[in-house]
Amino acid sequence: MSPSTTLDAVADILSRAQRILFVTGAGISVDSGLPTYRGIGGLYHDRLTEEGLTIEEALSGEMMATRPEIAWRYIAQIEASCRGAKPNAAHRLIAALEQEKALVCVLTQNVDGLHRAAGSRNVIEIHGTVHRLHCMSCGQGRRVEDYAGLSIPPECPRCGGILRPDVVLFGEALPELAIERLESVLSQGMDAVVSIGTTSVFPYIAGPVLWAAREGTPTVEINPGDTQVSQFVDHRLRMCAAEALPELWWRMHPADPAEDRGW
Repeated sequence: MSPSTTLDAVADILSRAQRILFVTGAGISVDSGLPTYRGIGGLYHDRLTEEGLTIEEALSGEMMATRPEIAWRYIAQIEASCRGAKPNAAHRLIAALEQEKALVCVLTQNVDGLHRAAGSRNVIEIHGTVHRLHCMSCGQGRRVEDYAGLSIPPECPRCGGILRPDVVLFGEALPELAIERLESVLSQGMDAVVSIGTTSVFPYIAGPVLWAAREGTPTVEINPGDTQVSQFVDHRLRMCAAEALPELWWRMHPADPAEDRGW
């Protein structure tokens, strides 16, 4: 099947679908200038931190509890790599589809907040976001646009305790509310599940795609490379997200192509 034929088939699926789950990973934010995992990464691929730690050790829940200055050093570097990034065409077009469909839900591993910045409202940030902080002592929370001006590690203005970002660090459990939201969405049934820019190595990221495949729900993968779910999906687009989504939008909206909207 030619790339054009596959794009047509996927566009037809998305046009007819009223309930769509998008599962996204770091690859969707590449065209916003962010590195892919290890990417958090790309930052620490196959090398140790200056303390001689793996990035999994430095960014663990245990390190945050015992040596927060170390964990924060690398969290701040991750945030700095995201700072100033804007949603790209893929983020914006997913948000636009939310306005047309009965339900569009985004399950994202990304902590960059770009889906929300693009206008998506129904977003499950399974790994949290760098834009929310809370005090490990008193629980006081606050939202921040970026970490500019923060001391590292930052102190709570209420009690003087250490703040931490609302992200899932290595060795920590996933947020229960996020898991419950995902289960609720899936229990209502989907018309299509689309995996974008993720290697799907985590079971809870591959799971919705495999569930859909078992249920006979149309499945799509948008990723230049092979992943853990590639062999199970109905359609594969070996494209980057910011290239594929405008092509699909144009096929779904021939009178209103993405380019006309500046996407």
